[in-house]
Amino acid sequence: MTSHRTPKPPLRDDTAAGRSVPPFERFTFHVERCTFSPSPFLLSPFPRSRPAESASVLIIVLWIAFGLVSIALYFAHAMQLEHRAGDNRVAAAEAEQAILGALRYVTYELTNLPQPGQPPDSTTLQSEAIDIGPAQYWLLGRTNRSAGGANSSTSATAPTFGLIDEASKLNLNTATQAMLEALPRMTPELAAAIIDWRDANSEVTPGGAEDETYQRKNPAYRCKNAPFESVDELRLVNGATLEILYGEDTNRNGVLDDNENDGPASLPDDNRDGRLDPGITEYVTVWSREPNTRTNGEPRIVLATAGQRALPPLLLQKFGAERSNAILRRIGNNWNFTSTLQFYARSGLTADEFTQIAKDITTTNTPFLSGRVNVNTASEAVLTCIPGIGKDKAASLVSFRQSNATKLTSIAWVTEVLEPADIAQAGPFLTTESYQFTADIAAVGHYGRGYQRVRFVLDTTELTDQGAPKILYHQDLTHLGWALGKEVRQNLLAALDSR
Repeated sequence: MTSHRTPKPPLRDDTAAGRSVPPFERFTFHVERCTFSPSPFLLSPFPRSRPAESASVLIIVLWIAFGLVSIALYFAHAMQLEHRAGDNRVAAAEAEQAILGALRYVTYELTNLPQPGQPPDSTTLQSEAIDIGPAQYWLLGRTNRSAGGANSSTSATAPTFGLIDEASKLNLNTATQAMLEALPRMTPELAAAIIDWRDANSEVTPGGAEDETYQRKNPAYRCKNAPFESVDELRLVNGATLEILYGEDTNRNGVLDDNENDGPASLPDDNRDGRLDPGITEYVTVWSREPNTRTNGEPRIVLATAGQRALPPLLLQKFGAERSNAILRRIGNNWNFTSTLQFYARSGLTADEFTQIAKDITTTNTPFLSGRVNVNTASEAVLTCIPGIGKDKAASLVSFRQSNATKLTSIAWVTEVLEPADIAQAGPFLTTESYQFTADIAAVGHYGRGYQRVRFVLDTTELTDQGAPKILYHQDLTHLGWALGKEVRQNLLAALDSR
């Protein structure tokens, strides 16, 4: 069987005929020739978004935003800290300038003392919370350095403000071994080592230390065999532990702070007895000395040698012929005096009469008298170390000066407490004059920030070219921490809150 299929008309080729065919006509032509199912992708010019892909993009955007916010917060916090640090640096600079200003003030006061050899009047000395611009300064003193108070600072919880008298301490370069051993916390071995450190020979004091001991240390060094130049030099001496040197007073302010009365809870390891137990550095110095001259700068009359010739004219000038003859008869032929205090006790002079000639007489012809302790300002612990005094009489001396402040114009008052035998021993180590002072200056800048503390030792026996007391020593004590007590801190915080 023959199948018949109707023939399709031939395709017209317009291009062959020379006629141009637009693209859409060619496209339409092909569509007409092709058979296919319509697709949604062909019906829309853009593909549709899938939900999963949209969620991923959102999460990425959120993480990027979170990272940017975190970076912004980090830098904002860093800038805030930098601002605070910069503000603290400014406050510290203000405090440093306040310390220099306080030093100038102290220098001025010591340059213009009403009476050389006497401390400035503590009632008029500007020593507590003194404003210098936006800063404030304090002069840290000692309660037991004043005319009253034996060991009151050992239980004080608030600092005393003022200058510290270096003559109220025991001089490491002149004290005997027995005097050193009488100091609180002192050991016989350390006292002997101190003698060996300062003497000029290499002979070992029993219990002491010379080169052989120091050469075994790491690193090794030699025994100095020369006088101490600072109290901190004690740290080099064999047997001088931090506990012996500083005791419970870790910030060296002479006050019982909270951390110094809490047992083992925090450093130092104190006994929590409500009393400050300072180390030996609280009681010693290397700077105390006084000029052995009259007020006009001339040499004093040495009683043991020229006294028999030079003293009678002085007595005649001061008291007249009758009184001077009575004094000389009382002295007799025994001019072997150990001290001016012993001379006073034997001469029959009244306290007022002795005050008139006390600075004109001496028992030695050296230019300076070094290491004598000011009986008017020394603590009971220091007075206990003086030969002829001891613990009981030290307490009696302190009690007497508390009750008789008007009698402290000369050393004559000591004879009302000590016996003649005690005076013969104690006299060479006692004085009522002071020429070296410590200004322990603490300061804060604006808003109570930028705490700084520097200690200066000033000597009124040596003057600069400008006529000011010479600075013998200065030490930055800022690293020891807050030394002004809780009350000052609370006052500063209260002032900050009220702004």
